[in-house]
Parts: sequence; C-alpha cells; structure tokens
Amino acid sequence: MAQDRLTVDLGPLRLRTPLVAASGTVGAVWEWAQVADTRVFGAAVAKSVSPEPWTGRPAPRVAPLRTGMINGIGIQNPGIDAWVEENGSRIRSLEVPVWGSAVGNTADGYATVARGLEGAGVAAVEINLSCPNLDDGEMFSFDADRSAGVVAAVKRAVTVPVGAKLSPNTPDVVGVARACVEAGAAFLTLTNTAFGFAVDPGARRPPPPGGPGGHRGPGINPGALGAVAGVPQNRPAAPPG
Repeated sequence: MAQDRLTVDLGPLRLRTPLVAASGTVGAVWEWAQVADTRVFGAAVAKSVSPEPWTGRPAPRVAPLRTGMINGIGIQNPGIDAWVEENGSRIRSLEVPVWGSAVGNTADGYATVARGLEGAGVAAVEINLSCPNLDDGEMFSFDADRSAGVVAAVKRAVTVPVGAKLSPNTPDVVGVARACVEAGAAFLTLTNTAFGFAVDPGARRPPPPGGPGGHRGPGINPGALGAVAGVPQNRPAAPPG
C-alpha cells in the first residue's frame, strides 16, 4: 500500500512516514494533534523541557523577517515534573508517536528530564544541546566532549532511543556529530535555529525581542541541508533527521 512505501527506519525507530514534526512547533503535541492530520507524520517532537521551571525571556519575543523570524523565547517551560503531570496521560493516547525533548545546564539535569519523559511514555528522547553549560556558559553543542557526556548520561538514564539536536553555529558540526554517535546517539537532528540579529532601519535599533536570537524559517534551510548532507559524508553511523 502507499502508506507502506513511505515507511523508513531511523536508527532503531521505524517511522510510518519520513515526516517528523519539529520540537517547538507543536507544543506538547496533544494540542496540535487536535487540529492536524497526524497520520501523515512519522513522529512529533514535543517542546523542550528542563529539570526545573524556566521563565524564559520577557515579551515581546518574536521579530518577523522576510526570511522567517528572529525569536528569543528562552525555552520557557514548567519543568519536567509539572510537564509530566499535565501532559503524560494525554500523549499516551495519541496515534502519532511522541518524542520528548530534553534541555538542561548539566549532564545530570538532562538525564533527570529524560527519565521523566520516558516515564510519560515518549517513544524517544531528543537532546537539545543548544543550552549553556552551567560551569562556563558555553553551549554544549559547541564542544564535542561535553556533547558526548550529555548523550552518555541520558543514554544511561533511559531505555528508549536517544538522539542529539545540534546547532548550525557549531564550528565543527561533523566532529560534534561523531562524538554524539560514539556516545550512543541513535539519530541526529540537524539543525536547531541559527544565531541571528535583525535591525529596524527606521528605528535604528533591533526590533523586539532585541539583541541576538534564533533565526528560523526558510532562510536557514540551505545551511541545515548542508549539515544534513555533510555529516553522513564524514561517516557518523547514526542517520540524520
């Protein structure tokens, strides 16, 4: 049947279609599933959640651009305990497989979130490595060893497949990807938003939210596809998504 021809294997995961709804675009998934035809998706990734509540950045948080938008959300979320209480029973009943997305400032923090997500019934855990390390503020995704340490910690904490979401601004995305795969990542998500900055020429200052933010939309597509094409050519074993 036509649906069977769309089935793909992503590491140990079998997806009924190659379409995966990206984290940050579908909330906790169950809200989106009420208005979307989830049958065309192989999986949906919930918005990232942290060990403790994160308030995020002050509003306004979004500036529209011709090439997409600059956003500075700050990964606002209620923390893993509240997230599981609110969403756990709802995501278990969905037709589309739900993957969780973990963020944190330490490897142990990521592992704590991953355990909570697995307990809530997610089919996989995506590790959002675009978060600052608590020790020095540098993003995990910029350092191969630290990224691998997070992947290894999460891998030890859960039994579901684990993947790593990498930043397009990483100086050596291939090296970070390779380190994550060697630490146990079953798949790679390429990529997160790109660092961006916008200026309102009339006001002569950045539009809200002000300062650098995440550039998302059609404008980052060539760079993301470049990573998707380049990482496998350098032989990390995990398939990119």
